[in-house]
Amino acid sequence: MANDNIKEMLDAGVHFGHLTRKWNPNMAP
Repeated sequence: MANDNIKEMLDAGVHFGHLTRKWNPNMAP
């Protein structure tokens, strides 16, 4: 279960990173 969570976090992080790049770099964590 932990592995699945990590994978989801990594995948989401990649997608979210691309989105924040398009939106506003200041919004990135």
